[in-house]
Amino acid sequence: MMVKHFLSLEWKSFLRSASFGKSLGIKIFMGFIALYFIILFLGMGLLLYPGLKKTFPNKDPLLIVNSVLFYWILADLIFRFFFQKLPVMSVKPLLQLPIKRRDIVNFVLGKSALSFFNFLPLFAIVPFGITLIVKDYPTSAVLGWMIGLVLVTLIINFLNFIIESFSAETELSILPIVLLTGGLYALNHFNIISFNEIISNGFNAIYNAPLLNLTLLIILGILYWFNFKLLRQKLFLDSGLKTKIKEVNASNLEWTKNFGDIAPFMKLDLKLIWRNKRTKSSVWMLALGLLYGLFFYPQPTYQNLPWFFVFIGVFSTGIFLINFGQFIPAWDSGYYKLLMSQNIKYEQYLKSKFTLMSVSVIILFVLGIPYVFFGWKILLAHFAAAIYNVGVNTHVILYGGSFNRKKIDLSQKAAFNYQGTGAVQWLIGIPLLILPMGLFALFYFLVGFEVACLIIAVFGVAGIVLHQKLMRVITAKYLESKYKMINAFDENK
Repeated sequence: MMVKHFLSLEWKSFLRSASFGKSLGIKIFMGFIALYFIILFLGMGLLLYPGLKKTFPNKDPLLIVNSVLFYWILADLIFRFFFQKLPVMSVKPLLQLPIKRRDIVNFVLGKSALSFFNFLPLFAIVPFGITLIVKDYPTSAVLGWMIGLVLVTLIINFLNFIIESFSAETELSILPIVLLTGGLYALNHFNIISFNEIISNGFNAIYNAPLLNLTLLIILGILYWFNFKLLRQKLFLDSGLKTKIKEVNASNLEWTKNFGDIAPFMKLDLKLIWRNKRTKSSVWMLALGLLYGLFFYPQPTYQNLPWFFVFIGVFSTGIFLINFGQFIPAWDSGYYKLLMSQNIKYEQYLKSKFTLMSVSVIILFVLGIPYVFFGWKILLAHFAAAIYNVGVNTHVILYGGSFNRKKIDLSQKAAFNYQGTGAVQWLIGIPLLILPMGLFALFYFLVGFEVACLIIAVFGVAGIVLHQKLMRVITAKYLESKYKMINAFDENK
């Protein structure tokens, strides 16, 4: 009965949300992505047995599959950490009602077991298992083996949430998953502990004695209990009210006065970036953007793909623009209502964001000049991409921000955190990255490299020349959406 009540509340929350339209759009988009993976896994399940039999005619396909399960477990764990989050409810109002905390926690954990990530492997496991039965493998043994894989899938599900819980307490939130998966892979790779062989022998044993699944069931129960304890400890009305007291090393940022009337906003943005976990962790992404080209340029293959240079240039010089800009004004959602009640000019507020992003593009381009070591064409493409970022992408991302309706908790980790992400963040990637790459490739194949760079730069210069007019249009859009954003941010408290 209580589960039915929780499901009803979840459904009403979904339908009555201020961002219902945006959420529906992103869910439809994600539905197509899910369908793609379902077809992919289904095809793998159907073709796995005949494909392995054809490639390795003298080996048992089942033994081959068991021999690579360790790598599947690692890959699944990494994928879940990056993309799967624990389903949440607005539990604080429920804590004022005569509802047992264990019921709330059990519902949240039970809901996680129904995740798409847990059902997806079945589209490969079931067809492969049916094929084994058709090929005269013992039915009970195959069913036991399939149940074992399902239990391992659920074990990975709950293990992922434990890792996420610990990662949320660290400054570099990706560190726990890197240490765990990297450590296991290294131990296996250097034959210190052969996890590959242990997992393979374990599933071979389960195939021969399905009752061994009880061991997996016990492990699953322990992980569920551990998750239950972690969540139950955090389920209090005053949770999050008591904060850690720490000394803040604050700069007076006097140099921001050089930016005139937008200096106060610049100062607020810089303090926000440095003092909060999510924004502070995003600073580490600057290093990724700056070094992004090193993943491609040293390889001879990409040296022969100059039309790809502009994509790297846009990403490398615009990494801060993309990471910071896509959540404007959601960064200020915690005090957005207060901010909008002040006697400030909205255009100055937006101009400070524009200036901060433009300066970051220039700095990253200058720091990326050493890429000329790999060829002058790369530097030219980066220069054109930087101009495009300042003239076009800054305006595009500011305009897209007027559609943001989701609040952001600044105390949460930044790496692969999808809180505040909506349809806008997915769709805005088209003009930010795909459009300049498409334009560059078109003119590169029609005319040549230098002309393609010139076209990209011309678009950027045009945006810089029309900056004042574009900002007036963007400001008008923000003013039009002002009260919708206030209501949405207030609702997501």
